[in-house]
Amino acid sequence: MKLLSKLLFVLILAANASARADEIQVAVAANFTAPMQQIAAEFEKDTGHKAVLSFGATGKFYAQITNGAPFEVFLAADDETPAKLEKEYLIAPHTRFTYAIGKLVLWSAKPGVVDDKGEVLKKGDFKHLSLANPKTAPYGAAAIETMKKLGVHDALQAKFVQGENISQAHQFVATGNAELGFVALSQVYKDGKITSGSAWIVPAELYQPIRQDAVVLAKAKNKPAALALAEYLKSAKAKAIIKTYGYEF
Repeated sequence: MKLLSKLLFVLILAANASARADEIQVAVAANFTAPMQQIAAEFEKDTGHKAVLSFGATGKFYAQITNGAPFEVFLAADDETPAKLEKEYLIAPHTRFTYAIGKLVLWSAKPGVVDDKGEVLKKGDFKHLSLANPKTAPYGAAAIETMKKLGVHDALQAKFVQGENISQAHQFVATGNAELGFVALSQVYKDGKITSGSAWIVPAELYQPIRQDAVVLAKAKNKPAALALAEYLKSAKAKAIIKTYGYEF
């Protein structure tokens, strides 16, 4: 009888935990793929809530959200898009915050292609230069701004290979379809070093700061799991993960 009672108690506990746990739909800027996958796994372990992640370009997510897409939390690659959503009353009040400041890098999958001062851009001795679509991806816009400030934009324009988002821009370089490209530092950096190939971390003064803001969307303003994820992104554990991918705060 005691064993039966104990078993019943365990089952009730499990049922209660299951009832409290929830699932949330999260739109995530493509540059933040690797850190967010890691954070979501820790978030689920620590809270029981499951974050279902979709990755893509910030501009495309904006269009989807304004057209009623079922996202509940949005991690953008800029601060302008979340601010726009706030003005349109599409976010839960007081939930917008900067979760990371991104960095742009010129990267080649091959060692020795990109020098540590980015002089390769002025030499132009390559056929293809990958970047994300500047109309929908903030890292693509930062790449254009960088090239204009360096005075190489017009000379290199014919060599551009545009990815729909920063993941695709990275893929073009990783597969050799472009010899080099502008990508997010987080895609080629881990624990204090570039993970492969050759790279030039673009100086911050060459482009506007990539302040990446997160918001809880209006439809989830009363959803504890969505609010919990927003808070979790501010936690020491999440920040430690974010930092290992080269982001600042």
